[in-house]
Amino acid sequence: MQSDAAVAFQGERGAYGEMAALNYFNKARLTPLKSFREVFDAAERGDSDFAIVPVENSIEGSVNEVYDLLLESKKLEVIGEVYQRVRHCLIANAGARKKTVKWVHSHPQALAQCRGYLEKNRMEAVPAYDTAGAAKMIKEKGVTDSAAIASRRAAELYGMQILDEGIEDRKNNYTRFLVISLRAKTRRPVESVQYKTSMIFSVKHVPGALFGIVGEFAMRKINLTRIESRPTKETPWEYNFYVDFEGHVSEKQVKEALKAIRPKTLYIKILGSYRKAEFT
Repeated sequence: MQSDAAVAFQGERGAYGEMAALNYFNKARLTPLKSFREVFDAAERGDSDFAIVPVENSIEGSVNEVYDLLLESKKLEVIGEVYQRVRHCLIANAGARKKTVKWVHSHPQALAQCRGYLEKNRMEAVPAYDTAGAAKMIKEKGVTDSAAIASRRAAELYGMQILDEGIEDRKNNYTRFLVISLRAKTRRPVESVQYKTSMIFSVKHVPGALFGIVGEFAMRKINLTRIESRPTKETPWEYNFYVDFEGHVSEKQVKEALKAIRPKTLYIKILGSYRKAEFT
């Protein structure tokens, strides 16, 4: 990808978002921001060339706030994806010992991913806005009865010790990140490259509405890799559907499917077509 790009991510230095950005870009000027809203705003204003945001974790599921922001954004397009391996460490200040740690701070998803470990060691989970941010906070306070769950990179950046590594309850732990940028003209796909497309739609409140849309993709042998519903927040019990499928919007069968489903939807938004990430 573009070298020396300005890339915004949520969290502090050492966060998994920063690691995902470093994995995706050849070289980047990284900007840590406290909230997902700030990340989207930076990309929409053009303060950052790109932003990278998590959308789902293989254990804990979707990051709902990001999906809501993707729906709300009028300018941003998804231009890429990356899978980031998540390997959690128990990080503390010098002098701390695992047996004396009472409180463990981290992002709620990281705490949930290590729930069994925390219960086994009788440690109390304390939510924080970011994994690396929790490590930074403990470093600044200088406490030895608290630890953070974060990456090895965070421990190295803040000069902290790792009391335990690989503490996630399930080892096959990955987070999928999307790369977003100001909307640009969609480029024609490269024939040798596999693409994915992300979109959001809502359906008419009639029997078989969703089936009718999914069927249009099935008859054209377009593989849906993800489908998830989120409340519209406007009308009770009505939902938006977030869908990923294989293919590029400029491909013939995809064009046909999208044309066929438009009359069956109340709302449709194409988030972008992008190179399919390799899952390793």
